[in-house]
Amino acid sequence: MKRERKQGLRNMELGFLIVAYAIVLGALLQVQLGVAGTFDFNVLTLVGLVAVLTLAMHIVLRFMAPRADPFILPIATTLNGLGIAMIYRLDLADSDNAGVFWTSSTAQIMYTAIGVGIGIAVLFILRNHRLLQRYTYLFGLISLVLLLLPLVPGLGVSEANARVWISIGPFNFQPGEIAKITLAIFFAGYLVTARDSLSMVSRKFLGLKLPRMRDLGPILIVWAVCMGILVFQRDLGTSLLYFGLFLVMIFVATGRISWVIIGLGLFVAGALVAAANISYVNWRVQAWLDPFSTEHYDAVGGSFQLVQGLFGLANGGLIGTGLGQGRPDITPLAESDFIIAALGEELGLAGLFAILALYLLLVARGFRIGHQGGDDFGRLLATGLSFVIGLQVFIVVGGVTRVIPLTGLTTPFLAAGGSSLLTNWIVVAILLRLSDTVRTSNSPLSSPPPGEVSK
Repeated sequence: MKRERKQGLRNMELGFLIVAYAIVLGALLQVQLGVAGTFDFNVLTLVGLVAVLTLAMHIVLRFMAPRADPFILPIATTLNGLGIAMIYRLDLADSDNAGVFWTSSTAQIMYTAIGVGIGIAVLFILRNHRLLQRYTYLFGLISLVLLLLPLVPGLGVSEANARVWISIGPFNFQPGEIAKITLAIFFAGYLVTARDSLSMVSRKFLGLKLPRMRDLGPILIVWAVCMGILVFQRDLGTSLLYFGLFLVMIFVATGRISWVIIGLGLFVAGALVAAANISYVNWRVQAWLDPFSTEHYDAVGGSFQLVQGLFGLANGGLIGTGLGQGRPDITPLAESDFIIAALGEELGLAGLFAILALYLLLVARGFRIGHQGGDDFGRLLATGLSFVIGLQVFIVVGGVTRVIPLTGLTTPFLAAGGSSLLTNWIVVAILLRLSDTVRTSNSPLSSPPPGEVSK
């Protein structure tokens, strides 16, 4: 019975993977038909590569994590495949790519291969997630180093007025992406040990149970680090992402809403000061408030990209123009920063809702893993990693649809970019390992019979 249940989970996962492959294949063939008017079945190579890679992870899960969640891998595969399809569509629209082997879609497939390979390695190496807790402060130190690397002269690269990249030979990498994982591990390990002191109340103010002043240190330090990232690296999105991650994890650890209110107050105060005194932030806010003005629309680094993305979304309407039928290529950086606008134009509002539903299901499965976790560290880690995906999607989609100012973050799994893709596949592998551990520890079949005590 135990073996049948484990095989049932993996068979369910295999079934969902087949559906994911069909969706990706249909998207790629529709791109071919929409752009060229004919089917080029060489595109099957793209689907085949994605299928081989994810099937390899599926096989590894059958032996290394048989109780892992059956939804996470198919969802990640579908999102990754749709991203490849849209990037491939943008490659076809660029006449400069004619006869060129190394295109954005080729690079994305290569990064997918590396990401899935690293994810498989994580499943082999990380047999028990509690091993990570032993190195809590080491991960904190690694996080600090990763955040400072773009500021190192000769190593950091300025791009779009932000210093978030490092260059090593021909390769560029965004260390802040990996820092999302290392910070989540550090926060989870730290909050497990400091939870009792952080939960203590010194006084009540306006009905809120406020923490002791000496316990405010952690949130003040994290706030200062995030403001430092905003000032020195000029990266609004990353600073918001890190601070949101810490706030959610401290709330889950302590159950005190006062920490969230204090954190939001600090963030609002910091954002107001930054908008008033930092030209980069002020310009982003003004371009967000009035993107159609000549001053912002025509300026270098102004609102032209945002306005083009909004027109593209409007052109897509409810059901979209169809893959290969729109003009997403006239939006700058449509394959990375504005891939949501590109997908919205050709798949419409209905297609975007379907994509957002996949993200919602992915985050919900991660929260479920955290809720069922048998230990505090695993619970916090699963919640933090899942929340950071959800928050990043909100920040990106909110920026593209003009709900909030643009921040420059990439859409998980969909957008072109090796750093983000590698990081997200590592997150998938950790969540799969956590889910397997949770199901194994909570299984009644793994518990001792009544009257016996496990040693």
